Amino acid sequence: MLPTATFRESRRSTRVPLKVVTAIESGADSRTCEGETIVVNLHGSLIATAIELSCGMRVSIHVYLTDKRAAARVVYIDPKNPLHCGIELDEPRNIWGVPLPPDDWEETAALEIGH
Repeated sequence: MLPTATFRESRRSTRVPLKVVTAIESGADSRTCEGETIVVNLHGSLIATAIELSCGMRVSIHVYLTDKRAAARVVYIDPKNPLHCGIELDEPRNIWGVPLPPDDWEETAALEIGH
C-alpha cells in the first residue's frame, strides 16, 4: 500500500464531496441535461447525469449555485453506471462554490496559470 503522502501527490488537487445541481450542455448536438456533482476538485468533477454522455465529448457546465460556467471534456464513464461520468475542466478553478477549498487548490491553480 502506498503511503498517504505519495497517494495525495498523485492527485492534481484534493477531491471534495459536494452535491450541487448543474446543467450540462453538449456542444456537438446542443443537448442540455441536468446533473449533480458527487465529488469535485479544482480540475473537474464526478457527475451524475440525466442522459448518457460519451468519453471525449466536449461539454459546457453551468453550476446553478454559483452561476459560473466552464468548458470541459468528458474523460471517464463509469462502466457500472453510465450515468456517472468524470469531467475535466479546460481551466482549473473552483466553479463549484466550495467555501473553504483545500490549500492545494490555490497552489495548483497558481502553478497551472503561471503565477
